[in-house]
Amino acid sequence: MTIVIVLVIVAALVIVGVIVARSTADRRVNERRQRAQETRETAHAREIEADRQKAAADERASRARREQIAAQQETERAEKQREAAHDLRTQADDLDPDRE
Repeated sequence: MTIVIVLVIVAALVIVGVIVARSTADRRVNERRQRAQETRETAHAREIEADRQKAAADERASRARREQIAAQQETERAEKQREAAHDLRTQADDLDPDRE
């Protein structure tokens, strides 16, 4: 009878050990799932921020291109003004009787 009691106690301890081991394994799996989900959420947030930064950089580059075009147009207008001033100066020199 003592052997039966010992075997029942050993069997109960083995069953409790298996249950604890399984519970620990399940907890670890759930913790890893949780960490994986948090990592995915962090990655998604960083992707959104990267998209926002890219859009801001594209807008800034677009603005810079528009400014460059405007600067080129101003330079061309200034050069035309300079040419017109030179032509007028030449015309004035041609008209000036003292410049002959």
